[in-house]
Amino acid sequence: MSSDQDFVEFVTDQMDAAGNISYRKMFGEYAIYCDGKVVALICDNQLFVKPTDNGRSYIGDVCEAPPYPGAKLYFLIQDAFEDREWISDLIKITAKELPMPKPKGMKKRSSK
Repeated sequence: MSSDQDFVEFVTDQMDAAGNISYRKMFGEYAIYCDGKVVALICDNQLFVKPTDNGRSYIGDVCEAPPYPGAKLYFLIQDAFEDREWISDLIKITAKELPMPKPKGMKKRSSK
């Protein structure tokens, strides 16, 4: 089951104080970006935040689950995303701890 666009827009609006928030649809689900870094996924209308040490400290009693079968565990945020300040702080903390994505190199052309 894919996530609803309305849910994605609500959640990303809730965290907009964290920085430059955007999202991208991928395989029927969504990747959430903060300042160019993937910080979370929305799968089956559930918010999964990338795990970080500081994020774990901030949350306290963490619920972890894979966002899709075979995935690594993420922090499953069930209702706390309704608190704008709390979720923005978590996303800001997460983004700060994650490295910038590596630049994509140019594809090599095959010579024939």
